[in-house]
Amino acid sequence: MGSKLEEYIEKIHYSDKYTDDEFEYRHVILPKPLLKLIPKSYFDPDDSGVLRILSEQEWRGIGITQSLGWQHYEVHAPEPHVLLFRRAKNYGQPVPQPTNGRVVKEVRKK
Repeated sequence: MGSKLEEYIEKIHYSDKYTDDEFEYRHVILPKPLLKLIPKSYFDPDDSGVLRILSEQEWRGIGITQSLGWQHYEVHAPEPHVLLFRRAKNYGQPVPQPTNGRVVKEVRKK
């Protein structure tokens, strides 16, 4: 079964990223047979066959590999093998620092 799992993991499809004003998004498409190997506890108890929102540890545990900051935020019931992810648009960008190392104080005119 381990070799089958590895075979399915190699077939996970990662979409290109797309953005709005706040987030960047991507969807991840799992091979349908992989769904049968995912623990039952990962599925929504109210809706047979649909994954619930997974934690980072859970989605990484089923073979999804992405850079840091991605959050599983949505499931698409008609296609339970499609997981929707997002992260802040500026995630991982360095915070601008003053070039001289000093904090600039507001100057008030009298």
